[in-house]
Amino acid sequence: MRFLITGTAGFIGFHLAKRLLADGHQVVGIDGMTPYYDLRLKERRHAILAESPNFRAQILMLEEAERLTAVAREAAPDVIFHFAAQAGVRYSLENPRAYVDSNLVGTFNILEIARLLAPKHLIMASTSSVYGANEVMPFRETDMADHPITLYAATKKAGELMAHSYAHLWQIPTTCLRFFTVYGPWGRPDMALFKFVDAIMNDRAIDIYGQGRMSRDFTYVEDLVEAMVRLVGCIPVAGAPTDAVDSQSPAAPFRVVNIGGGQPVALLDFVEAIEAALGMKARRNMLPMQKGDVTDTFAAADLLQKLTGYKPSTPVKAGVEAFVSWYRQYHGNN
Repeated sequence: MRFLITGTAGFIGFHLAKRLLADGHQVVGIDGMTPYYDLRLKERRHAILAESPNFRAQILMLEEAERLTAVAREAAPDVIFHFAAQAGVRYSLENPRAYVDSNLVGTFNILEIARLLAPKHLIMASTSSVYGANEVMPFRETDMADHPITLYAATKKAGELMAHSYAHLWQIPTTCLRFFTVYGPWGRPDMALFKFVDAIMNDRAIDIYGQGRMSRDFTYVEDLVEAMVRLVGCIPVAGAPTDAVDSQSPAAPFRVVNIGGGQPVALLDFVEAIEAALGMKARRNMLPMQKGDVTDTFAAADLLQKLTGYKPSTPVKAGVEAFVSWYRQYHGNN
């Protein structure tokens, strides 16, 4: 099959492209190579993908509508995966315009491409952050998610709504994936695991917000990829949901799917897993909650299991050990 993936120099897009290439598919990757974090890491990811003759990279921004459309037309994808976005909850407090440009304008351009090219399936990244101020756990796809508490979350929910309208108007089969704290090798330097490992190995204190009284439904990246590959063939159709867990739209070939294991881990237990993997103790700087943070995330995985027969299950201990092994190799540390 032919895949068009936006964000292939990013953490998740890289891992998915790597898997699809290993499975024998053709992948055209689009990435803007923005300097939100170290470009050398993004370049290394793309260099690995470029080892496959079935991968072709295109460096451009999502906001460049004409160039984006030309690349997509040439790729003629069977399936489009849209991952490129301005990520990060906290950064949205510092640079909100980046989220409007990338997550709204960029997503609109991808939807226009899907309208023109009519792929078999459009699959878009969303986030557990859309659940916002919801307090009922676990988070279910059928829950109302209308109270985002950061602009990042608001732009991702807006992307879901835009996608639903295009799915209805132009009959584009669309699935929006709500990710839950994805981690693993080649991860982003702005995320807790990378920051904690880097700080501990360089004898710096780690900042633990909320006095450590938080939990996250961590999802190992290879589990995420397996779920996404299985969802490629789970093409939504318009019609009433078949049961109480199905988020399928009655008005469009559209649904949202959580990708999480449904096993939240306390933040302090996560820190202890990192300490065990490193064989080093962290100096802990306990701080109050940051603006825009939520206390807990907890995915209901019923719909993912119903559609694919699968849900993430890698234990945090094993996932953290895999990250630490990669980090040491990448940075040449022992």
